[in-house]
Amino acid sequence: MSQQVRSVAVIGSGFAGIGMAIRLTQAGYEDVTIFERANEIGGTWRDNTYPGAACDVPSDLYSFSFEPRPHWSRRFAPQAEILDYLRHCADKYDVKRLVRCGTEVRAARFDEDASQWALSLSDGTLHRTDILVAACGQLSRPAWPAIPGLADFGGTVFHSAEWDHEHVLDGKHVAVVGTGASAIQFVPQIAPRVASLRVFQRDAPYVIPKPDFAYPPSLQALFRRVPLTQRLSRTATYCMLEPRAVAFTRLPQLMRWVERRFERHLASQVPDTELRARLRPTYQFGCKRILISNDYYPALTLPQVEVVSDAIEAVTPAGIRTEDGTLHEVDTLILGTGFRATEFLAPMEVVGRDGRSLREEWRDGAEAHLGINVAGFPNLFLLYGPNSNLGHSSIIYMLESQIGYVLKALERLDPRRGIEVRGDVQARWSQRIQQRLQATVWDSGCASWYRTAAGRNSTNWPGFAFSYRLALRTPHRHDFVS
Repeated sequence: MSQQVRSVAVIGSGFAGIGMAIRLTQAGYEDVTIFERANEIGGTWRDNTYPGAACDVPSDLYSFSFEPRPHWSRRFAPQAEILDYLRHCADKYDVKRLVRCGTEVRAARFDEDASQWALSLSDGTLHRTDILVAACGQLSRPAWPAIPGLADFGGTVFHSAEWDHEHVLDGKHVAVVGTGASAIQFVPQIAPRVASLRVFQRDAPYVIPKPDFAYPPSLQALFRRVPLTQRLSRTATYCMLEPRAVAFTRLPQLMRWVERRFERHLASQVPDTELRARLRPTYQFGCKRILISNDYYPALTLPQVEVVSDAIEAVTPAGIRTEDGTLHEVDTLILGTGFRATEFLAPMEVVGRDGRSLREEWRDGAEAHLGINVAGFPNLFLLYGPNSNLGHSSIIYMLESQIGYVLKALERLDPRRGIEVRGDVQARWSQRIQQRLQATVWDSGCASWYRTAAGRNSTNWPGFAFSYRLALRTPHRHDFVS
């Protein structure tokens, strides 16, 4: 471990925060604190408990490489199992004791004289740390839509990431706003239970079959008794997913092959031609997140379900009024409107060297060298930061790459003088990333959660996952202020 580092603070206890803490303690760092605003660990897998919540990355790759789980129940694990896995990791590697739950970091200010970060906490206290690691994630703040009259709705309203399990949906007249990754999972679960369900769709998503299946006990036993077999399964999964980056980032025309799967899937599951036309997207395949489901389209064909593609004008006390003048009367409103993914670290106030505000620095869109370091903010490291999201593989792979980079930086650079990336280095990196993004399918003209309101893609990595790991092999001293 670095002899100069006395303390490390980690914000967030999802995969990024727990993984960072595990590796820090293994490297010999003793003064490590994880701040978690909720009352238990788990990040997005703690919060998203809606019916049908599950991962869309195969289980053996959506887990830490150093902690395989031989008894996943399915190829694509459900939410409860993933949360249980995170709790298991925290317990096994003895990092749960480091977590301060119910403690939100409201502000972080860099003290130049002490070369430390001063954290203002929700309990009114101040915590000082040599190194600050922000592991807040991109999917931690639900996005509530700015629909006129939403606050006046007379029934029950909640966001899918804040599911109201006390509210009984049986026999209710329900409206769902949004058709993203969460909605395609919970809509099939609630559709058979409700009296009526109206799904308000702004842009139809591309939905392809989900290659999911239950792991038989014999395979689980094999993984447990011969760990090499699960490592081979993980490697095979990685090798299957990684080539897809070519279609996302270099040759979008290759998406046509996968688009044919979508067309066959839609045609086989939605016999009604009018509904099928309504469910066919108008933007290029892959521009928005490609979704996987075997039961979403069948749910939309149920007699009590209606897909509404007319734009929403306003919410009234009785329901939703669309621009064609129709009032859709409902008693329950569920928002499947995703997350504020491009607002990294918000609403936390972060102030770096010379009083620089991170919010002001990122007013035109978030950027960070390698998605990890920000010029003017010494000893600050971001996990799952700007332009480190993937469209084709597992974010856990990216997080492990970033965690390894942080540990190397702490070993090879001097935190006492401030580990601060040079502004020109960050600018060149950001320019290169934005130029490469112009050739990707995400830049083909649609509006998505990958992009800011101004159109800047501050979310996705425009390349292979292994190329990102190679870029993070070594923190180069000349990239940092000396």
